[in-house]
Amino acid sequence: MARTREFDIDQAVDRAMDVFWRRGYAETSLQDLLQELSIGSGSFYAAFGSKEKLYIRSLDRYASLQASDLEKAIDGTTEIRPAVRKVLTSLIETDLADPTRGCLVGNASTQCGDHPAAADRVNAAIRQVESFLAGALEQAQARGEISSDKDPRELARFLTAFIQGIRVIGRARVGREFAEDALSTAMRALD
Repeated sequence: MARTREFDIDQAVDRAMDVFWRRGYAETSLQDLLQELSIGSGSFYAAFGSKEKLYIRSLDRYASLQASDLEKAIDGTTEIRPAVRKVLTSLIETDLADPTRGCLVGNASTQCGDHPAAADRVNAAIRQVESFLAGALEQAQARGEISSDKDPRELARFLTAFIQGIRVIGRARVGREFAEDALSTAMRALD
């Protein structure tokens, strides 16, 4: 008779996500995950299949949370510039407060060369941010906030690249002045 699962899968994925975020994929052992999740290897394999599959689920969860936060900050806003500035400032403040974490998607992008499924998830997460920003910028352009000679998709790609770059820079501990100067320049792209 099969045993009943005695742990919450979603909570386990959240906890695993935190371990991968802190340690990275390669530096996280199966034993680290078993200890953090307080489960045995049989339960782990039955629930997740492998460390790599759990990593993929963790990346998906992180991307979903980040997309939701971005939507909450920008969706339905009447002015795009303050909303974008608020999002970017929040990321900078997060990295200044804890520069060791960075962005799980950004961290994964530098670690997933040997893991095509992880690279696919990173690409999908980046494209999701780009797509959302492009839609918001198109709406802002229709309202007259952004010049008609600007391409919302190009701006979205620039901002998406900026977001990933500022998260990496945050891990390098370059400091507030550097990050704020970069933010000022990024915001001028919307002028």
